Amino acid sequence: MESKTFKFSKENNMDFSHLLKQRVNNYFQENGIDKHGDHRIFIKTIIMLFIYAVPYGMLLAGVFSSLWMFFSLWLLMAVGMSGLGLNVMHDAIHGAYTSKPRVNKLLGLVFNALGAHDVVWHLQHNVLHHTYANIHGGDDDLVVTPVLRFSPEQEHKSIHKFQHIYAWFLYGMMTIGKITVNDFVRTVRYWKMGLIKSNSKFRRVMTNVILWKLFYYSYALVLPLTLIPISTGYIVAGFFLMHFVTGLSLSLVFQSGHIMPKCDFPIPDSTGNLDHNFAVHQLMTTSNFDQGNRLMTWFIGGLNYQIEHHLFPTICHTHYPQISKIVAQTTEEFGLPYNSEKTFAHAIWNHGKMLKELGKERVLA
Repeated sequence: MESKTFKFSKENNMDFSHLLKQRVNNYFQENGIDKHGDHRIFIKTIIMLFIYAVPYGMLLAGVFSSLWMFFSLWLLMAVGMSGLGLNVMHDAIHGAYTSKPRVNKLLGLVFNALGAHDVVWHLQHNVLHHTYANIHGGDDDLVVTPVLRFSPEQEHKSIHKFQHIYAWFLYGMMTIGKITVNDFVRTVRYWKMGLIKSNSKFRRVMTNVILWKLFYYSYALVLPLTLIPISTGYIVAGFFLMHFVTGLSLSLVFQSGHIMPKCDFPIPDSTGNLDHNFAVHQLMTTSNFDQGNRLMTWFIGGLNYQIEHHLFPTICHTHYPQISKIVAQTTEEFGLPYNSEKTFAHAIWNHGKMLKELGKERVLA
C-alpha cells in the first residue's frame, strides 16, 4: 500500500493564487506584523492550561463536595483539553505558533500529553488532509470508520442511511479511539504507505507512541484511581465524560469545515490530475462558519475560518479574521466560491443534512 499522489493544475486560476498570496504578504509587511503568534496566543495558552490543570489538581486533592461538582471538574478538563488542542497543539504542529521550530515542536508535545501523538497527527492532518482535502484515497480524515461515509466515492453500506442519527455518538468517541487504537493503526498504515520512510523510523515512532500512551494513562487515569476518594466506576465515568465532550466538540468543528453541502469532493482523472490549482481546490472543499462570533473564534483557535487556515496553514490563527477580508475580496473579484455558514448551529445542521445525503446510495450525481 503506497501513498497516492495527485497533481493540481499549474495553469487554471494561477493569477488568483499569486495575487492572493501577494495581498496577504503585503498586509503583514505594511503593518509590520509577524505571521506567527503574538501575546494573544501566549495568554490563551496559559488560560487553557489552567482550565485543564486546575480541575485535575482539585480532583486529585479531593476538593469536591458532591457528584455534581465531581463531574463538573471533568467537564472543565474537557474544555481545557479542547482548547489546548485547537489553539496550542494545532498551531504548533503547523509551525504557526512561533517562528522557532524547536518551540513549535515542544508545544506540539502538548498533543502527546493529552493522549494522542504529534507525528501521527502531522502525517494525517498536515500531510494528507491539508494537501488532498476531500479527495477520496488522499484525505485520511475521510477514513474514520466503515460505518461513516464522508465521501460520495466511498463504498456505500446499508447502515449509512442511518449515519445522520448515530454519527454524533461516534464523534464523541473520537478522542477515546485516538488514545486507544487509532494512533497505532495509523502508524502502521503510514509506514506501509511510505510516509514513515524506514523500518528503523517506524520502530522509533511506534515506541514513542507507546511511551506517550503509558505516560498519559498514568497521570490521567491511574493516578486518579489511586488518589481520588470515590468509587472506581465514577472515576472511569468522569474520564469517559471528559473524552466524549472533547471528541464531540473537536469533531463538530472539523467536520463543519469540509463535510458540507457546499463543499466539493473532487475526482482526479485516471492519471491523478485535478482540474484546479491548490488554492482553488481549498476554496472548493472548505467552508467557514460563524465568522462574526469573536468568542467562537477565540475558543476554537480560529478554525471557523477554515478557508483561511487551509490557504495559509503556517499563519497563526489570531490573524485569520483580518486576512479573511482579503481572501473574500479576492475570491469575489475572480468569481470563485467563498463558502461560509452564518452560525455554528447552521453549520452543524447542514453537516447533518450532508451526512443524510451521503447516506443514500447515490449522491451528488
